[in-house]
Amino acid sequence: MAGLASAPELKRHESSEGSLEKKLSDNSSIVEKAVSEDEDVDDKVIEKNEEVAIAILSTEDDPTLPVFTFRSIFLGIGLSAFTSVLATIYTFKPQNASVSQLFCLIIAYVLGTAMHSVIPSHGWWRYLNPGPFNIKEHTVIVIMSSTASTVAVAMEIIAALDLFYDIRLNPAVAIFQIFATQMIGYGIAGLLRNLLVYPTQTFYPTYISVVNLLQSLHFGGLLNHKKRRYFWIVFTAIFLWEWIPQYPFPLLTAFSIICLASEGRGPSIIRNLFGAGSSNEGIGLLSFSTSWTLITQGNPLVWPWQTQMNSYIGMALGYIILTACYYNNLFNGRDLLFMSTSLFGQNGSVYDQSAVLTPDNRLNVTAVETVGLPRYTTTYALSQMAYNFSLGAAVVHVFLYNWKELQAAFGGLRFLKNSSDIDDPHYKVMQKYREVPMWWYIAVFIISLAIGIGCSYATGNGTVLIPAWAIIVFTIISVFLSVALGFICATTGFQISVKYAVQVIASFMLPGQPIAVMYANLYGNSTSFQVLYMLQDLKLGQYTKIPPRWTFAAQMSGSIVGSVFNYTMMKTIVSNNRSVLRDPTGTRIWSGWIIQQYNSAAIAMGALGKDLFTYPNTYWLIPFAIFIGFWLPIPFWLASRFGKPGSLLKRTADFIHTPIILQYIGYLPYSVNGQWWSCLVIGFMSQYWARLRRPKWFKKYNYLTSAALDGGSQVIIFILSFAVFGASGNSVPFPSWTMRADGAAQTGGAIQILVCYPWIVVR
Repeated sequence: MAGLASAPELKRHESSEGSLEKKLSDNSSIVEKAVSEDEDVDDKVIEKNEEVAIAILSTEDDPTLPVFTFRSIFLGIGLSAFTSVLATIYTFKPQNASVSQLFCLIIAYVLGTAMHSVIPSHGWWRYLNPGPFNIKEHTVIVIMSSTASTVAVAMEIIAALDLFYDIRLNPAVAIFQIFATQMIGYGIAGLLRNLLVYPTQTFYPTYISVVNLLQSLHFGGLLNHKKRRYFWIVFTAIFLWEWIPQYPFPLLTAFSIICLASEGRGPSIIRNLFGAGSSNEGIGLLSFSTSWTLITQGNPLVWPWQTQMNSYIGMALGYIILTACYYNNLFNGRDLLFMSTSLFGQNGSVYDQSAVLTPDNRLNVTAVETVGLPRYTTTYALSQMAYNFSLGAAVVHVFLYNWKELQAAFGGLRFLKNSSDIDDPHYKVMQKYREVPMWWYIAVFIISLAIGIGCSYATGNGTVLIPAWAIIVFTIISVFLSVALGFICATTGFQISVKYAVQVIASFMLPGQPIAVMYANLYGNSTSFQVLYMLQDLKLGQYTKIPPRWTFAAQMSGSIVGSVFNYTMMKTIVSNNRSVLRDPTGTRIWSGWIIQQYNSAAIAMGALGKDLFTYPNTYWLIPFAIFIGFWLPIPFWLASRFGKPGSLLKRTADFIHTPIILQYIGYLPYSVNGQWWSCLVIGFMSQYWARLRRPKWFKKYNYLTSAALDGGSQVIIFILSFAVFGASGNSVPFPSWTMRADGAAQTGGAIQILVCYPWIVVR
């Protein structure tokens, strides 16, 4: 009958209605889930710094997700090779660039999701494409590639031997030396897991943004969809902005309001105190930056407010101390530059270090009497003192403030056992996975130490790079330093520098031996920081629920690939650019400034250390500062321990972190300093105002904002490095900016930029 539907049509109609109802129901559940997720992010203020890891990072885990897949192996090895080559190239470039973990994370995500989209998933193809690219595959790739991208200090020292001492190690010896020196740090890190990885207190602030991004990219729900969209918007915005201060308008990278107002005609103290835009121009008082590449050095979005404020207190003291000491001719340095890390002769010229060494690279005492001892700039000497103050204070600070944690971890040799009584939600979820036995790490440590000793004697020409006893002694020093440095880094995000202290100690233990001092720095200083890298990756694995044995395998694999490609690329660059890399200035394409630093420090500390740093010589206070630093945290600890609860004295003492303040007193007399006041403003808005007044936004977006800004700026820097900055072999200078008082464009010739005029044109 007309107008009546047939049975099949009625069925389809009913099915369509049912489908519509189902869609409405599904949409309703999605909305409810989104509302629920938004409600989960409550307005409760995060009180303790370590609670960030609980309030912001999810403990969600799916143990069925595959980790060892074709994608993770292929991309892990491929990106490890790529990042290690790239990082080695950057080492020999005039630009101070590096390959960051967030750069590795973003590249891995793009490639991993692309492989899932391109590779079929049916039939036997499922072995190559087992499903959507997941967080565990992603994290393993990031750990492998970022481990490989950390340029081994051993490689840089091997390059210094080749360039400045004509010592060329056998390739196998060199590669084994690079790998072994990294593995020593890994062995130490494994023994410190109970203290510096498992507990909530050790939350590694700078890694919160990395994990937050990983979870936002891979976890479902409408809230994470919103967070992913927010990430890519911020990422794109900084990507489009950052190229402006980096390439066409570098004046925006860092600028000083005071210098602009003085029109370049004020006394030198204005430039020294307020200058910030150029390398070694000044210490940057009231100077600002619009380049996130610089601003992120202060970690304003991720460091706890207490850490940031202590760093700014140190800088404020630094403004006063550095300037006052220079103009009062401390260390007899008023006739030298205000800022420089170079060695100077008695007449103020650059020190001729080659004149005081014998052909076998030992000290020529007779030549020293003729040439004289080198001199430091006042600010560089003060900086070394401040760093040594900080190291001494750091050791005592950890023992005073964290004695209970140390006792719990090391008492009864409990650190040799895998603890199960740690009350951390992330660690509790990880209990289902098999842990790496302690004996694995002990074996790695012992075998690597033995290989390192063997490589120091296997030079092929009878030269001993560093005696076995010295390797053992400086490795033991690094073990103790790792506890103090690790605890401070894990709880504040701040890393204490120990290189000056280790070099001074080496100068007394290995007098007149510059090569041995370089290697002492490798085993005493670099090993400690290798421990920190390993600990942070172990914590990353805990946050993202990677089975510990896969984290161990990823770190080992990245180190092996990195060692091979570090050495291979280094040999190619050194062989093809030897004269340029030895030149103090280099070219726009290649520069040996990083390698030269090792050599200069080795000469000053190794060859001339005793003459420079023993009493009553000019710089005797630099090594003695370590012992003074031991006493500096004690008054604050006493006030904190015995002060009246709630009193201003106790609250102030609890807030003060002496190692951070002391290091930042000497942090400024290097490179560009235009970012710190920008960091202060951003840090206050993020870690103080937003954390207290906008806790919901802070929990959802603060660390994601940091990841987006870091990722976008690092990707554009990578592109610019190869497109215009010369990493590919050819630099492309931007057309000259011209400024004139009358606002007219000047033509012809290279024009010097005069920042005092507001009229700017480009030709």
